[in-house]
Amino acid sequence: MTADIAAGLQAGAVGLGVGVLLGLCARLGDFCTLGALETALIGRDYRRIHIWSLALGVAILSTHLADAAGLIDIGRSLYHSIAWNPVASVAGGLLFGYGMAMAGNCGFGALVRAGDGDIRSVLIVVVLGIATYATLAGPLAPLRVFVFPQTEQTGRSGMGEAFAAMSGLEPAWLAAALGLALVAVGLRHPQVRHSAVTVICAAGVGMSVVLAFIGTMKVARLSMDAVLIEGPSYTAPVGRTILYLMTATGTLPSFSVGLVSGTLAGAIAGSLWRRSFRWEACDDPRELGRQLGGAIMMGIGGVIAMGCTIGQGLTATALLVWSGPVTLMAIAAGAWVGLQRLLLSEDL
Repeated sequence: MTADIAAGLQAGAVGLGVGVLLGLCARLGDFCTLGALETALIGRDYRRIHIWSLALGVAILSTHLADAAGLIDIGRSLYHSIAWNPVASVAGGLLFGYGMAMAGNCGFGALVRAGDGDIRSVLIVVVLGIATYATLAGPLAPLRVFVFPQTEQTGRSGMGEAFAAMSGLEPAWLAAALGLALVAVGLRHPQVRHSAVTVICAAGVGMSVVLAFIGTMKVARLSMDAVLIEGPSYTAPVGRTILYLMTATGTLPSFSVGLVSGTLAGAIAGSLWRRSFRWEACDDPRELGRQLGGAIMMGIGGVIAMGCTIGQGLTATALLVWSGPVTLMAIAAGAWVGLQRLLLSEDL
């Protein structure tokens, strides 16, 4: 038991460091998924999309470089251990994206906004975590398992393996090509490439994926697999953190708790650095109700899709598993529908 606690504390320390990096880089580098979609789809401003592209390219390149160097084994990650369910990716992604538009942020974005003093975002995070655990292991779990069953698999299965089967080349070649292409696209925008802070912060977001895998892989090896090998995600980890805060004496510390806590701390540090911290609440009960409803949809959708904008969009895509880009596109589609509804309600 003592060894398990030590391993949990070590994994929590890894999560804390990764979370601080993510929270700080998101706050200083203007990294936001809903913000990127909203400014691109409505304002025709693609700067944040280019920031996302740069971060994703760095995540793909660094993750597969570490895999080739033997620092990590991406085949042991959750995304390679469970067979892909395309219906779950699409359905969960659509629900998550629509809820994200209604809430005004994803789970990661809400944590970053909470670090800026936004009390509404704190409520969104709490409701998201509760909805997540209700779907993951609570009263909604049997229905979820029945409608969207999950089956375990052994060995790697994803875009890299499909590419290798068709071309005869190693999956690393696909990772290199995609990663470099995404980095090049990210740097094409003049406001991105001419801002050292933006480039560094986008690269920091991308590097968080490989740092999380390297750290948890090392702890897993030292502890005889007492902890999971994980990358950043903000659906189940938010629920686990809330559960830990309520039952710390009966729950082991984990990467998830460190990640969520570190993200909030990093966001607060970035906000104080930029002198933008200010308390903010919601004056419109109707707006707050819409945001909390969106948080519930995100929690349910994120569990169905096995991840969020970060868990699937960044981490899973960096591993080149099919669920990553499919879920990310479904989230974008759901968010577009939600944003259109909000625009329509404003016009009325």
